[in-house]
Amino acid sequence: MITEMSREQLSAFKAECEKEYEAFKAKEMKLDMSRGKPSSEQLDLTMPMLNVFTDAESMKDENGVDCRNYGGLTGIPDAKKLFGELLGVKPEEIIVGGNSSLTLMYDAVCRAMTHGVYGSKKPWGKCDKVKFLCPVPGYDRHFAITENFGIEMINVPLNSDGPDMDMVEKLVSEDESIKGIWCVPLYTNPDGIAYSDEVVRRFANLSPKAEDFRIFWDNAYCVHHLTDTPDHILNILDECKKTGKEDMVFIFASTSKISFPGAGVAVMAASENNIKQITKLLAFQSISFDKINQLRHVKFFKNVDGIMAHMEKHKKIIAPKFKLVLDMLESELGDLGILEWNKPNGGYFIAVNTLEGCAKRVVQLCKEAGVVLTGAGATFPYGKDPLDRNIRIAPTYPPLNELEEAVKVFCTSVKLASAEKLLDK
Repeated sequence: MITEMSREQLSAFKAECEKEYEAFKAKEMKLDMSRGKPSSEQLDLTMPMLNVFTDAESMKDENGVDCRNYGGLTGIPDAKKLFGELLGVKPEEIIVGGNSSLTLMYDAVCRAMTHGVYGSKKPWGKCDKVKFLCPVPGYDRHFAITENFGIEMINVPLNSDGPDMDMVEKLVSEDESIKGIWCVPLYTNPDGIAYSDEVVRRFANLSPKAEDFRIFWDNAYCVHHLTDTPDHILNILDECKKTGKEDMVFIFASTSKISFPGAGVAVMAASENNIKQITKLLAFQSISFDKINQLRHVKFFKNVDGIMAHMEKHKKIIAPKFKLVLDMLESELGDLGILEWNKPNGGYFIAVNTLEGCAKRVVQLCKEAGVVLTGAGATFPYGKDPLDRNIRIAPTYPPLNELEEAVKVFCTSVKLASAEKLLDK
């Protein structure tokens, strides 16, 4: 282990890492692992979707309604059925929207600020203070939404089975200004953790001081499995119904990493009370979302089994990439004591933790050697990782040969940054 080396041994180790690092720099590579994007090979799987319509008649939904025209604000019945089955909710509990679940989440926060949510005594924006709980490490775009509205974000540690529920329960029960919490319950971004049954049930049993508290449940990776023994989570809406608190949760998902990221279908599920309140406000914003795209997805996937079969094809493409990264981390860094990581069963990321105070330096070294990573700190609110340890690796986009080179650079950068840090003590 590097941490047990003498200064002389550490200096020699650092010199060897510098030599290796300079060799990488000399290659002048341009490799990108900054975002969790599907590869071109994955996108090719969905190309036949563009040919599902043959004539005007084929562009009618199951009720014979022409999807080329206005109407159907909350989604066509075919799409509500498909995505309702996927999320385990009734058609009355779902809104099928446009191409982006992030837009649905942003709009949900915006509506809450301007009009409140179902059960609000006043809009969140009229409150003296609005706060959100943020399990960390987490999804940077979630945090960007709440920061944009001036909502104060509070870090909550993410354990191996989900957020620290002792802390969540205590905070929401004591502070009326806490109006929500961000959650990615299955294959968290970036750790790939699945919330345990106990954690989901504790969410459903929350007793917030704020009557209009909402759980923002982003089920972004609900079918993005990497193994033949995938993780599963309880249905949060069902669990909330058991406690009589079904109004407390907003569920989001999309096909962004299933079909086309820029032209998928996003959905929001919630209690019927919530859906009615949201629909009333949506009517001022739009006449309908893209029903042609909704029908296109229904015709292509047909049912939930069709989605799962499609995701098996995705798994065959990306699982080897995750294996490559995990195997290289183990072989290059496993016995050095300078990096920790999870082995996720699904999702789009691998999260690693460096020695304290090394993450920014590792990202900087990688960038200078031609490998772009997500910025250090991005997985925390305000971009501030208090320990400067967490880095998100996104293996899906690069081809295997480029990914291998990128991980080599990453491992060398971790070694070099760690040696520098230890020698500075």
